[in-house]
Amino acid sequence: MDVTKAVIPAAGFGTRFLPVTKAQPKEMMPVLDRPTIQYVVEEAVEAGIDDILIITGRGKQAIERHFDKSYELEEALEKDGKIDRLDRVQEIADLADIHYVRQKERDGLGDAVMYARKHVGDQPFALLLGDTIIESDTTCTESLISAAEEHESSVLSLERVPWEDVPSYGVADLGGEESTGGSFPVEDFVEKPPQEEAPSNLAITGRYVLTPEIFDRLEQTERGVGGELQLTDAIRELEDVRGVELKGDRYDIGNIPSWLQANIEMALKHDDGEMNEAVEALLQEQVE
Repeated sequence: MDVTKAVIPAAGFGTRFLPVTKAQPKEMMPVLDRPTIQYVVEEAVEAGIDDILIITGRGKQAIERHFDKSYELEEALEKDGKIDRLDRVQEIADLADIHYVRQKERDGLGDAVMYARKHVGDQPFALLLGDTIIESDTTCTESLISAAEEHESSVLSLERVPWEDVPSYGVADLGGEESTGGSFPVEDFVEKPPQEEAPSNLAITGRYVLTPEIFDRLEQTERGVGGELQLTDAIRELEDVRGVELKGDRYDIGNIPSWLQANIEMALKHDDGEMNEAVEALLQEQVE
């Protein structure tokens, strides 16, 4: 089992960011000095993947332009002697072989994944949600790939969330077993259960490695509320699914408070000492 391709769904409306996302994809919301989706692509690349398919939708052309070459900009930067900035711009276009397919109707995450079938074929693939940043010493995707290749099964990243937040997530049912330091079998998944009925507080976090069996399961899955095809429902029907507990920090860039939190926390951890000091000074001013 060799994982060489990644799929990044990025077709959602981003309604919680309106009116900002009326003309710009939520995946292009900046976190520090780069758009959110660039962090996601970089994670896939760091995990050894350079063949990436991004599932886009209407109004998402900015994503394609970001990862494309910009000859006019590069020429202007070179002319002005801004070589450091020129290098950074050129690195974006050289990150990976990035392909695009447009989801015709926004019919759920499962429907978006189905658009990857022709590109992926009969190979396992990594699935990374385009609005979630995960920072860790070893990339989350790399950890999932290692577990998937070891056990030849689908693997999901799981994170322990506060129990009061459980109703907002799909959570794993380990069948009474405890999670271990490595990967562990998952018996079932429950979508957004009431806190008192939740089998655990291990929530799905937007990173997966899936075997091609998922496409057949999606075809057999009935659509749910709003006619949407839910990926979690199809994953429940896979023969073998394992979980890996997330190590690191996850930022769900899905709403303005989470986006602000990501910018502040990542700025404080940034290698740029000048930025650290500026953010710390700003926060201190607000406290005082």
